[in-house]
Amino acid sequence: MEQPYRIADNAIRLELKAVPRASKTECAGISGGRLRVRVAAAPENGKANDALCELLSRALGCPRREISIAAGEKSTKKTIALPLAYRVQLDRLIENEEKKP
Repeated sequence: MEQPYRIADNAIRLELKAVPRASKTECAGISGGRLRVRVAAAPENGKANDALCELLSRALGCPRREISIAAGEKSTKKTIALPLAYRVQLDRLIENEEKKP
């Protein structure tokens, strides 16, 4: 399966699909070549984006300040930028998500 990220400008560009107003904030598998993430927060005043970045920070062990939304800030389809140093952790996360039904 093709990875839902690419390497550009010495950083990782992670493609994901955010689902706001979910019952809880969690990763929810891979769909359409994107990491699917459910976010409990509403998409108002950046709350869902903050929750999404916080989830990725915890899942990857990456400081929150190093994760940013590179594209799609007001869309459900987003591109997240994070340091290349977290590629191994991201590969593990994706591997676990691919196993989900």
